[in-house]
Amino acid sequence: MKQQFLAFSSLLLCISCSVEIKAQQTPAFHIGVKGGANFTKTSTESSSLEGKYGFGYQAGVMTRMDIGSLYVQGEALFNKRKTSYDIKDGGSAKLTWNTIDIPVVVGYKFIKTEDFNVRAFAGGVYSYAFNNNVSTSRALQEGFREFDKSNIGITGGIGVDYKNFSVDLRYETGLSNISKEFKSKPHSFSLGIGYFLF
Repeated sequence: MKQQFLAFSSLLLCISCSVEIKAQQTPAFHIGVKGGANFTKTSTESSSLEGKYGFGYQAGVMTRMDIGSLYVQGEALFNKRKTSYDIKDGGSAKLTWNTIDIPVVVGYKFIKTEDFNVRAFAGGVYSYAFNNNVSTSRALQEGFREFDKSNIGITGGIGVDYKNFSVDLRYETGLSNISKEFKSKPHSFSLGIGYFLF
């Protein structure tokens, strides 16, 4: 956990340095809302389990500070996450859980016009998990009984802006386990659609 904290602190330091380098330009600050879908699975070192992607959803708020072609974006998102497992004995199980995710990314608009932008971004994300539930398998219920609620991850992707609308396609992977017994880390793709109120 100490290494993850240091990595996340380094990321925030890089963000601060990037903002300071561009400080001579006038920043523009925006606030908006966002919703979308996520596709999540969890890796595992267990030879008896194979994780499968499951469909969930997300909703929340976002802020963006534009500094020329560079921008910094922070979000607070509620995610409903679902995944499933194929068990070697022929059974299956489903895992669902909720998270509050706080991603902070630095991005660059490599196509930038007044009404249209194409951009790429990367950063870190903190997740707090709650209301986890495992169906069917008693072994999985025991393994996920002590669900690790805090998770630090990294994220990156591409996005398009048109006027006040914003679309992001991103990949996120956890750096810490949500289940230490199964050495299980979450991985997800998400498609988010946002609207900046100003």
